[in-house]
Amino acid sequence: MDAVWVRGVNGIQMHHVTDLQDASRFLGNAAMALRAAHVRTGTDHYAGIAAELKGLAERVRQLEDEARSKMHDLHATDPERFARCRDGHEPWPGEIPAGFIPRHTCKDECLYHDRGVVDALMQCTCGRPPCRACEIGGKL
Repeated sequence: MDAVWVRGVNGIQMHHVTDLQDASRFLGNAAMALRAAHVRTGTDHYAGIAAELKGLAERVRQLEDEARSKMHDLHATDPERFARCRDGHEPWPGEIPAGFIPRHTCKDECLYHDRGVVDALMQCTCGRPPCRACEIGGKL
């Protein structure tokens, strides 16, 4: 079974556009490293692979732009659903809903109490009941 690393951000469920950003960045870094190897060694096949990676990075950036556009469209057309997805209560449109478990929020830090952000007093997350992910997973 393939393992998938999912980047967690305190307070939000990341949209898959973030995964595409990572892929684009990693492909760009790999292409740069291969171009550097070509410059140092003069070995042409390094340059060829770098060109292939550059093309792949461009294709991934196009996919990233499409995903970002869909995310912005959701925000504009259905802000309530956007908020539910962002908060981890349901999967983002276009992501596989089967087996979706709501995002764990129990370990989220409170901006006011944990981070000292005075303006966040009205957004205090302390004292909330256990999150739905813990309820589903039986960790109560």
